[in-house]
Amino acid sequence: MKPFLFLFLLIFVLASLTQLLLPWWVVLPLCLGLAAWRGTSAGAAFWAGLLGVGLSWWLPAAWLNLHGAGLLAGRVATLLPLGGNSGLLVLLSGLLAGLAGGLAALSGAWLKGR
Repeated sequence: MKPFLFLFLLIFVLASLTQLLLPWWVVLPLCLGLAAWRGTSAGAAFWAGLLGVGLSWWLPAAWLNLHGAGLLAGRVATLLPLGGNSGLLVLLSGLLAGLAGGLAALSGAWLKGR
C-alpha cells in the first residue's frame, strides 16, 4: 500500500473514532503523531491530514445537516456572513478542520525531518 494512502486512511479512521468520544481538538495531536510516525514527504503528509480530518469532519456534518440539524446550522449560518446557507457552513467547517489537520500533519512531518 502506498505510504500516502496508508497515512490518509489511518488519519481518517482514527480521527473519526476519536471525534465520537473526545473533544474536536484531539485530531490535531493525532495527525501530528501519525505523520511523525508514518509520515512520507511533507506535501503528502499535509494532503493526508487535510483529506483525512476534513472528510472525517465533513461527512458527519453533511449527514446531520441533511437529517434534521439543518435548522440549527441555518441559524448559525445567519450569524456568519453566509446568508443563512447551512450547506455552505458545512463546507466551510470541513475545509477549516481539514486545514487544521493538514497543518498538524505537516508539522509532524517536519518534526521527523522529512
